[in-house]
Amino acid sequence: MLYHLLYPLKTVFGGFNVFRYITFRSIFAVLTALLITLFIGAWFIRKLQEMQIGQYIREDGPQSHHSKAGTPTMGGLMIIFAALFSTLLWTDLFNPYIWLLILVTVGFGLIGFLDDYLKVIKKHNRGLSGRAKLLAQTGIALVVAFWLYHIPGFHTTLTLPFFKHIQPELGWGFFPLAVFIIVGAANAVNLTDGLDGLAIGPVTIAAGTYMILCYLAGNKIIAAYLQIPYIRGVGELSIFLGAIVGAGIGFLWFNSYPAQVFMGDVGALALGGVLGTVALATKQEFLLAIVGGIFVVEALSVIIQVCFFKVSNGKRVFRMAPLHHHFELKGWPEPKVIVRFWILSLILGLLSLSFLKLR
Repeated sequence: MLYHLLYPLKTVFGGFNVFRYITFRSIFAVLTALLITLFIGAWFIRKLQEMQIGQYIREDGPQSHHSKAGTPTMGGLMIIFAALFSTLLWTDLFNPYIWLLILVTVGFGLIGFLDDYLKVIKKHNRGLSGRAKLLAQTGIALVVAFWLYHIPGFHTTLTLPFFKHIQPELGWGFFPLAVFIIVGAANAVNLTDGLDGLAIGPVTIAAGTYMILCYLAGNKIIAAYLQIPYIRGVGELSIFLGAIVGAGIGFLWFNSYPAQVFMGDVGALALGGVLGTVALATKQEFLLAIVGGIFVVEALSVIIQVCFFKVSNGKRVFRMAPLHHHFELKGWPEPKVIVRFWILSLILGLLSLSFLKLR
């Protein structure tokens, strides 16, 4: 909005020329979302408490978590509001990638909201059925794939890390890949959201990493130098991701141990869906497995645990899944698990950026 209002006035006042720079608007998107989240956070938590929107803890979870029952949930609404408001304020609203991410945020956020709402009214830790969630997520992911497929200049080749000349054309195969990445990312983030601040830390780091990747992929000169796909217009997503980073840091102020509010499915599904969509938009699909390595490992730990339990007549690989509960039951204090996962996520983010020149 500010971009459209103030940038055309550069001929009147030269200072408004700064609005042409994605870097400038990304920084202010971070700050705007951060300040909004900090400003509304305490009020929002009070409202959740007044409406008795509290977390219901899984009965088979660690005993130490039962004391968290009743902590306000659906805090992801705060992240979504701050990120979208900041995005609308600082981006070029004629960019199709921006509206695509808004669709994903709102769509996956609605699925998560319904899931959280049903948990509250049922007074149980189970909301929407797994099948209903998967069908709804798949439907949105197919819309995203169709949208990307028809954006002028977007191509459906697959970019492989370390290989600059191997770029297979997927054609219609792009659609199942897009569904797998978007739905997989959304649910992997949701599985990680089990400790105070555990999910929002890696999400913020991953969003910051892809904020850089979007800028690089959207700059023709830099993309050519790094020999990565140039995608016209995708650089504007740096601003959206900057807003996610700011909102995530602001949310962490209230979500850090001991948490005053939980993200809920409304936040986890929306943020995971955004990361998956951005990975597709930048043609850095495989890099998401490295940037979001924490989410991948958490999801795999659940899959391995369930499969091994079925084939071994009740035996387990981990003491409890997802993986963060395994370390809790091994005696790691909750803050130690959280901070160590943050550190690993930061290392993975830096590694993923270093791989850009290893081609």
